[in-house]
Amino acid sequence: MLRELSIRNLAVIEQVSVKFHDGFHVLTGETGAGKSILIDALSLVVGGRGASDMVRYGCDKAEIEAMFELPAGHPVWTTLTTFGLRASHEDGLVVRRELSSQGKSISRVNGHIVTLSMLREVGECLVNIHGQHEHQSLLRTEKHLDWLDSYAGDAVLGTLESYRVVYKQYEKVRAELKSLEETSRQNMQMLDLYRFQIEEIASARLKPGEDEDLAEERQKLMSSVKRRDSAAEAYSLLNGNKGLDAVSKAVSKVTDIREYDPQILDPLLEQLQSAFYQLEDAVFQLRDYRDGVESDPERLTFIEDRIDLINSLKRKYGETIPDILAYLGNIQAETDKIENRDEHLARLQQELAKHLTDCTALGVQLSGLRRKAADRLASAIESELRQLQMERTTFRVQLEQTPAGEGYKLHSNGIDEAAFLIAPNPGEPLKPISKIASGGEMSRIMLALKTIFASIDEVPVLIFDEVDTGVSGRAAQAIAEKMARLSSQCQVFSITHLPQVACMAEHHYEIRKSIVAERTSTRVTELSHSNRIEELARMLGGVEVTEKTRHHAQEMLDLAYKQKGA
Repeated sequence: MLRELSIRNLAVIEQVSVKFHDGFHVLTGETGAGKSILIDALSLVVGGRGASDMVRYGCDKAEIEAMFELPAGHPVWTTLTTFGLRASHEDGLVVRRELSSQGKSISRVNGHIVTLSMLREVGECLVNIHGQHEHQSLLRTEKHLDWLDSYAGDAVLGTLESYRVVYKQYEKVRAELKSLEETSRQNMQMLDLYRFQIEEIASARLKPGEDEDLAEERQKLMSSVKRRDSAAEAYSLLNGNKGLDAVSKAVSKVTDIREYDPQILDPLLEQLQSAFYQLEDAVFQLRDYRDGVESDPERLTFIEDRIDLINSLKRKYGETIPDILAYLGNIQAETDKIENRDEHLARLQQELAKHLTDCTALGVQLSGLRRKAADRLASAIESELRQLQMERTTFRVQLEQTPAGEGYKLHSNGIDEAAFLIAPNPGEPLKPISKIASGGEMSRIMLALKTIFASIDEVPVLIFDEVDTGVSGRAAQAIAEKMARLSSQCQVFSITHLPQVACMAEHHYEIRKSIVAERTSTRVTELSHSNRIEELARMLGGVEVTEKTRHHAQEMLDLAYKQKGA
C-alpha cells in the first residue's frame, strides 16, 4: 500500500506531504487546483516520463518520494533481488525521483540509484494509473492473451509452461536448420580453410600448461653456463688453501693449546669443528650441483622453436592453449556439419517435424482450455457491466489462429491471438474495445476489467483519474459502489468531480490552490467529517453553498455509510 507521498517544487506544488490509508480514497477540488499534478507525481515516481517544464518556476529541481508498505510475498521483492538490491518487507519500500530544471533525472529505490528502466519495472509492481484517455493496458491487444491466461489460472498456465519447453526446443532446432541451409555455400568455401587450421593445430599436439613449463625450462637452460661457472668458482674458493684447509689448520692449532685454557678454548674448538663439518658438507653439495648443471644447446633450440610455434598459434586462434583447443573443437564440429551436411539436414528436419507435432498438439490443447476460460471471463465481465448500468452490453474474448501449412502458426504463447470485443448496444456488431467512442463506456469497461483482475495482477495501488467523466445518475452511483468494493482488495484512489463517487470513499482529500506572496501554491488536506460535508455541498451546488446543499451532502454521506455497512 502507498503510505506517504511527498512532493517538492513540482509545477504549482511547492511542498506537500500526504499520508494515506487502506481502502478507498477520493481527491476533489476546483478545476485547475492541481489534482492531476498528484497523478503526475505518482507517475514520475514509478518511472513515468518527466520534463524540465514540470519543475516549479525558479527552482533547481523537483523531488517526489513515495513510501510503500508491502507483504513479504509481493512480486516487487523478487524484482529488486534480480537487480541486486537488498530490500526487506519489514523496512518498507521508499522510491524517490528527482527531476532537474535541465531535464536530468535521478531515481532511487531504498537509497540505491537505479536506471529509469529499472524504476519502471519496479513501478509496474506497485501502481496502476487509469485516466479518461489513458487505457493503454486495456487497449493493447497484445496483452489480452496474458490477461486471459492469468484469469484462467493453473489449468492454462501449467499447460502453457509445458508448451513453452517444447516450443523452445522447436525454435532451437529451427534456427539450426535455417543456419545450415543459409550458410551451406559460404561454409563450402570455408571448408578448405577449416581443414588447414585443423591440421595446423592438431599437428602441434598442444597440451594445457605446456607453454608455462617450456618457458621455465628455457630459463634454466639459458642460465646453465652462468650457474655452472659460479658454482665451480665457489667450490674452488671453499676447497682451496683459504677454505677447508685453512679451517682445518685453525682446528689443529687450537687443539695444540686447548689444555692451557680449556674453559675458554673448548667451546671455541667445538664451534670451529662444527663450522668445518658444515663447510665441508657445503663444498660437497656445490661440487654435486656444478656437476649436475646441464648445458644442452639442442634442447634449448627445440624449446625456443616450440615456444615460437605456440605463440604463432596464439596469435591466430586464441590467447591461451585452452582457447586454441576450444577453437579446434568448434571448427571440427563445423567441418563435420559441412562434410555431412545432408545427414545433418535430414536429422534436423526429422527433429523439427517431431517438435512441430508436439507443439501443435499442446497448442491445440491450450487453445481448448483458453476457450473455456474465455467464456467464463466474458460472463464475469458482462455481470460486472450489468452492475455498472450496462445491462445489454455483450463482451467476448475472440481467439484466432493463423493457418500455416497443415497446422497453425506457432509463437511463444501457443497458437492463439486474443482480442477483447464488445458491443455496448443491442444490434451492434462486436468491435475491439479500442473502437468504442464513449469515454463513459470505456471507463466502466475498464473498471469492470480491473475488478476481475485486481486479485490476479497483485498491483496494490489503483488510481482512477476522472474515469467517471461522461457518466451521471445511476451509472455514476454504480461506478462509486464498484470502486468501493474494489478497495477491499487493493488501495483505490479516484480523482472525481462527482459527489456520488466522493461520498462512497472512506478517505476524502481536498486539493486547493492559493496565492501567497504573488506565487501560486497547491495544498492537499485530508477532510474531517464536517469539512467533507462542505466539500460535497460545493460539488453539489457549485459556487454558492446553502443549507439545503449541506443537508443534501449530509444525506448522501449517511446513505453511503449505510450502504457500506459502516
